[in-house]
Amino acid sequence: MAKKKTVFLCQDCGYDSPKWMGKCPGCNKWNTMVEEIIQPDKGHRRSFQTGNPTSQKPEPITQIKSEKEPRIDTRINELNRVLGGGVVPGSLVLVGGDPGIGKSTLLLQASAKLAESSQRVLYISGEESIKQTKLRAQRLGINHDQLYVHAETDMDLIEKAIQDIKPTLLIIDSIQTVYRSEVTSAPGSVSQVRECTSQFMRISKTNGIATFIVGHVTKEGSIAGPRLLEHMVDAVLYFEGERHHTYRILRAVKNRFGSTNEIGVFEMKEAGLEEVENPSEVFLEERSNGAAGSAIVASMEGTRPVLVEIQALVSPTSFGNPRRMGNGIDHNKVSLLMAVLEKRVGLLMQNQDAYVNVAGGVRLDEPAIDLAIAMSIASSFRDQPTNPTDVFIGEIGLTGEVRRVSRVEQRVHEVAKLGFKRVILPEKNIGGWTVPKGIEVVGVATVQEALRHTQGG
Repeated sequence: MAKKKTVFLCQDCGYDSPKWMGKCPGCNKWNTMVEEIIQPDKGHRRSFQTGNPTSQKPEPITQIKSEKEPRIDTRINELNRVLGGGVVPGSLVLVGGDPGIGKSTLLLQASAKLAESSQRVLYISGEESIKQTKLRAQRLGINHDQLYVHAETDMDLIEKAIQDIKPTLLIIDSIQTVYRSEVTSAPGSVSQVRECTSQFMRISKTNGIATFIVGHVTKEGSIAGPRLLEHMVDAVLYFEGERHHTYRILRAVKNRFGSTNEIGVFEMKEAGLEEVENPSEVFLEERSNGAAGSAIVASMEGTRPVLVEIQALVSPTSFGNPRRMGNGIDHNKVSLLMAVLEKRVGLLMQNQDAYVNVAGGVRLDEPAIDLAIAMSIASSFRDQPTNPTDVFIGEIGLTGEVRRVSRVEQRVHEVAKLGFKRVILPEKNIGGWTVPKGIEVVGVATVQEALRHTQGG
């Protein structure tokens, strides 16, 4: 009889050690090493194939027939956009987000849409009873006989329910509550999460069932459990947004079947989540004209251009080291652009605190937002408002040059739709595309030139 093996596993990153350590060498976190018993294998693990089950040997890639995989329409356009056009049968999708952000609401609404189109859906709830799920469904106006709800956390019983129902879509809410009886550790531990996810992957790929798994997040905002979890699944979606704001953003950080730059925008209402078809209007609706420190940028989120307001507040510091803070952008970018404005433009900012905010709760990380950030900082520093009908696009280099950006034509067309009159963008992006009527395009080569066009110097 094989002996049981005891190891110490980090509950954050999955690092294993034969002895206990106070600090995990893998993620440098303290007091995350937990003792777990590794059961010996009782036999060979079952294998599964995602393709032709009759094919038992490797094939040359030139002889493999490529077939376009049909996608399942969720009938929620924003969710379809993030997934790359719909749900791929047999795919495994991990959805993460802060507690109460709306993960379960979104998946329950998607389940109802699929049930209405005669697709059988199985919703496994490990955190709520059947009656609690029913109450939430009633609040959302969901009631369909093709939507099956099961409150269970035992992996063996869940697998039996899947075999009985044979659903098109399977939802697990959440993976941290599911356990396998063969694994001795508690539900939510590294071993349980790894084993249960592996089992769901086998079920999903073997039977062609599209599976959504809800994952808890840590206080830093990353998916809880081993990093291996994100590697195993086909797509990782993050549901973002402030709990005190009604708008939510669904963002793909990994997608084997589509782009990882797409976002879906929703508004949380009493009857559930509603799609926001034009996010630019939402992010600009509360903008105050004539206020110093405000600039509009046309940012690309995947294939969708989004107009967002960037706000800056620059004030003399009361401390030895001035503060640099960014909400919705990297604060290091704020420090870098302020250094460029001081060195290349001559704005004395070494004794100024700077606070930069992206209005609406959206997070921007592309280089094309640099020019708008610099213009908002300069506007607040000089206390001179920018023109309310101007939009800024461009990347800024350390020598003060404004560098070329991608997909300018799409950005400018979105600007025209929302009634803006002038776009200030990199000189290298001028030409080769059609400028919409009523829009003036101004090309600039340096930050100094952009400031001359906006604030007269």
